Amino acid sequence: MTVDSSATRKPRRSATGKAGTTGSKTGTTGTKSGATGTRRTTRAAAQKGTEPQLVQLLTPEGKRVKNAEYDAYVAGITPEDLRGLYRDMVLTRRFDAEATALQRQGELGLWASLLGQEAAQIGSGRALRDDDYVFPTYREHGVAWCRDVDPTNLLGMFRGVNNGGWDPNSNNFHLYTIVIGSQTLHATGYAMGVAKDGADSAVIAYFGDGASSQGDVAESFTFSAVYNAPVVFFCQNNQWAISEPTEKQTRVPLYQRAQGFGFPGVRVDGNDVLACLAVTKWALERARSGEGPTLVEAFTYRMGAHTTSDDPTRYRGDEERLAWEAKDPILRLRRYLEASNQADEGFFAELEAESEALGKRVREAVRAMPDPDHFAIFENVYADGHALVDEERAQFAAYQASFADATEGGR
Repeated sequence: MTVDSSATRKPRRSATGKAGTTGSKTGTTGTKSGATGTRRTTRAAAQKGTEPQLVQLLTPEGKRVKNAEYDAYVAGITPEDLRGLYRDMVLTRRFDAEATALQRQGELGLWASLLGQEAAQIGSGRALRDDDYVFPTYREHGVAWCRDVDPTNLLGMFRGVNNGGWDPNSNNFHLYTIVIGSQTLHATGYAMGVAKDGADSAVIAYFGDGASSQGDVAESFTFSAVYNAPVVFFCQNNQWAISEPTEKQTRVPLYQRAQGFGFPGVRVDGNDVLACLAVTKWALERARSGEGPTLVEAFTYRMGAHTTSDDPTRYRGDEERLAWEAKDPILRLRRYLEASNQADEGFFAELEAESEALGKRVREAVRAMPDPDHFAIFENVYADGHALVDEERAQFAAYQASFADATEGGR
């Protein structure tokens, strides 16, 4: 499959290692070049029976499809590797489900589920080298798993008992970023520093389709392109920025935005772990070899709520979710493993037991954590005392005390 891209500082390398053209390719998207540039919208393309180009190596039915450009990046994958990818996705989903349940039980203040996005995160996460550096948002639990961050450390922040729970430099995995899109600036600056140091490592920044509308992301694209920074921008397009659909944010597929900044963009099937692995490896190799940034749009779907404070039934229908459940990333790989005789029932049974053990460990660890300090929010706001903060602290203390009074009155 061909991929739309824009001119870069150096020739883009193909999967065979040969230099190829970096200009836009006219493919199934049918883009038109003119004085005003690309004007084709996703909706217009759909009306003419065409779709944006999508890199896919594994169909929803679990069938392996050939791709001349990206097959080389997964050519050496073994049955053990495939089972490892499946295990990563299953355990990540189990941890995520446990965290959601713990929030519903009042053990966590909030949780952002990754349900449905396991392939995008595990595929890209396993493409990284140890010396690469990751800048996540607040939903990259699968990438954290790939970087050997203990899952229980992620939950401390959502319980309110720590400010992250891990040393970013121990795993080259930065703390979760709550401010939408700002981590792309951090990643770009870090990548510029990596280039100045002469290292051959790469940087990857994760963000969602909603963050792509932020000015911070546009500034990151500008700086990374101008300074040829070794950074991969990995956008998980899960179709919804809370309740705002993608078509209300952009008139072109997100990956095509890279063209305007002067570096390649590619859309990959975000529910295909093999394709995500291959495309991310390609983008990281470009970065390490001095060819600059790449935008990867992992086209996936958020099967759950935006966070546990969200009710997706208010803005999207069940038929949409059901259609995407048929493309489930875990079921897709399982079908392939079974059809190709690369995993047996014993493997799946052992993994199920391991999954339950992980859920139990996470549950016990969270319940053993201390309760958060209710008044910590008022600390370290100002270096010195502040009248308004003192007033708000007193009001909150009275509010907390009212619960104790109500309990005593009911005895």
